Amino acid sequence: MSITVQQVVSLHYTLRTADGTVLDTSRDREPMDYLHGHDNILAALESALEGCSVGDSKVVNLTPAEGFGERDEGLVQYFGRDAFGPGELAPGMRFQARTPEGQRSVTVLEVGDQQVKVDANHPLAGQALSWDVEVLEVRDATRAELAAGHPLGLEVSHTEVEDKKVRR
Repeated sequence: MSITVQQVVSLHYTLRTADGTVLDTSRDREPMDYLHGHDNILAALESALEGCSVGDSKVVNLTPAEGFGERDEGLVQYFGRDAFGPGELAPGMRFQARTPEGQRSVTVLEVGDQQVKVDANHPLAGQALSWDVEVLEVRDATRAELAAGHPLGLEVSHTEVEDKKVRR
């Protein structure tokens, strides 16, 4: 079975920077599952996997724009220390911030007495990335998975998902 829209794909991957540094891998844990055609993974990676079959392996190289975007120095900003509430703040800490565009993750870069410098770029923004993938399984999505928009355990019925959506 080849990968097409509305199929659940299980794969192992290793994510590397352009210089070969390993950022993440599923090889030492459970494989990654995603619902093809439902924006569960990067669009360029999903496009490159279209038509692959079980057993296929490939390396997919993505430009920064195809990955997590180019860095935008306008997303590095200063905020008043009081915007973070009480508690310890340190460089490297990550927070969810409310913005006019919705929730956005920010990383603390510097902490001063009055101001905090944060970066709202994705941590991998501006980097070319290489995905080494191996397709392990391809199957049709269940009704429950299609209703949810992502893979679920096969024991979940579509009525459970649809009922939860109605109650909200």
